[in-house]
Amino acid sequence: MTTINVPVLVIGGGPVGLTSSVLLSDLGVDHLLVERRDAPSPLPKAHVLNQRTMEIFRQHGLADAVAESAARMQSIGRVRYQTSLAGDGPFDGRQLFQIDAFGGGELHDRYAVDSPELSYNLPQSRLEPILKQHAEDRGPGRILFAHELVSVTDHGDEVVAVVRNGQTGQQFTMHADYVIAADGGRTVGPGLGVDMEGRSGLIDILSTHFSADLSRWWPDDTLMTWFLDPLRADAYSSGCLVAVGPTWGAGSEEWNLHVAVPAGSDPGAGEDAMAAHIRELLHLPELEPTIHRVNRWSIESVVAERYRVGRILLAGDAAHRHSPATGLGLNTGVQDAHNLAWKLAAVLGGQASDTLLDSYESERRPAGLRNVQWATFAAMNHDVLLPAMGLTASMPTQLRAAVIAQYFEDSPIGASRRARAAEIFRTQRITYHAHNLELGFAYPAGAFVPDGTPAPVADPMGSTYLPTSRPGHRLPHAWLERDGERLSTHDLTGPSSRFVLLVGPDGNAWRSAAEQLAHKYAVAIETVQLGHGGWTDPDGRWTALAEVDPAGAILVRPDNHVAWRSRTDSDSEGLSRAVESVLRGPTRSEERHDGNEAFGD
Repeated sequence: MTTINVPVLVIGGGPVGLTSSVLLSDLGVDHLLVERRDAPSPLPKAHVLNQRTMEIFRQHGLADAVAESAARMQSIGRVRYQTSLAGDGPFDGRQLFQIDAFGGGELHDRYAVDSPELSYNLPQSRLEPILKQHAEDRGPGRILFAHELVSVTDHGDEVVAVVRNGQTGQQFTMHADYVIAADGGRTVGPGLGVDMEGRSGLIDILSTHFSADLSRWWPDDTLMTWFLDPLRADAYSSGCLVAVGPTWGAGSEEWNLHVAVPAGSDPGAGEDAMAAHIRELLHLPELEPTIHRVNRWSIESVVAERYRVGRILLAGDAAHRHSPATGLGLNTGVQDAHNLAWKLAAVLGGQASDTLLDSYESERRPAGLRNVQWATFAAMNHDVLLPAMGLTASMPTQLRAAVIAQYFEDSPIGASRRARAAEIFRTQRITYHAHNLELGFAYPAGAFVPDGTPAPVADPMGSTYLPTSRPGHRLPHAWLERDGERLSTHDLTGPSSRFVLLVGPDGNAWRSAAEQLAHKYAVAIETVQLGHGGWTDPDGRWTALAEVDPAGAILVRPDNHVAWRSRTDSDSEGLSRAVESVLRGPTRSEERHDGNEAFGD
């Protein structure tokens, strides 16, 4: 049996595993990725790429390739609620509500000022090939699809995995310093005995990926439309239709229809049955859709009790599984990879102790838990929509018709019904205006030094993001200029493991302190000082957001989270303690779990 030694083994070739590979390559960390499938997933599944994920892709040279294939804001900035897509009945094709979404419409300026990137839409089936190509280009020969994990064992000083080539049957023994388990939670976590805390099987969903020409009825600015047939109360009286591209807007060739079905029911999921359901829901009796795939799955709301088990680290769906509402699942996983990659690079490079990796769990698990809870909260909020219109599931058809007729009639009570419904429909902003969930998350403890200041008061509806340089938070974005070149504060770290010290115009003493610490700890620390080296703050936004005096400084981690700040004057000793504290990582609250056999023959 062939033996391979590698610093990091990545298990899983979905978006999180492939992103991990790209980042590790950029950081100079040798690794191997193994994936049991022989090709990227054909399922459109996750599709919204929020601003934070696009910032990560920007940092590592992926944003342009993603944007080239993805739907831009003008094609995804609105979500609609309708009775049906078409039809000639009195209640057919009626719009119930529309809402700006993901930074589109009236949200655009507010979102644009807070990040160097806007949100994009790109189904997972189109994203994965892009990530795979970049992973292969940056790590030639290190991406092994059609390779299945047979077993993995943490021996304390290393992890030993057995991998089988699915095409030849040949087995390999891999010795790794660390493992990133991005396998969707199928194998590694359960084998380690890691419990997923929360609730599973919340709602059964039937997703149908199909092709059809809907350009006559589909608006150019709409990403998805929710259909609520007011005259029916069966499982197929509602559903969500999402444009899948590859042409965006009304010209989309492919679609994904999601419908909730009662648990344990058999609604008929064959191609003919699903084509009939599509025609019935859209009220397009002559439509002949081409069915590509029907996928039945269940919404979960679970988080791993541990993200780290010895030398094995869980990421993505292996660590948290969400409702698709708010589009946080894939994005949270990409952000897991971003948090973890630079820490592995620092540990393997000898700049940091192994305890730095404990901060992965202390930082990312609260973020995962918050996003899982929010996604469930948002998904369950869809249940308020039919009651908002005055309808209930048990209402007989004749009464439903009378209620909906009054809802649409040109009368005072009709206007009141619509106004009340609009108030309730507007609460769907917890799904589509979740700006603070996407950018405003903060780590309660981890690889940073708190300064004792209170966090901004969070918007309970999740819409309002308040930028802050408080340690543990994402670095606020602002445009800086140097010699005529415009750069975001997020561009300063680059695709590297370097820290950045952002210094005010009166903080000259920081420069020499940073140089000494870079030498002492063998880490890269780039000092950026306004008014020096050509750096300017052209519109004054960074000065307004920095929350430090002209003599202060902010230490930024390689993942663009704030590690430490001095708000008033030069504190070289404080900076030294901060760098040491970050590289040392948090003190462990419990012993590591070593020697765990995850699974095997």
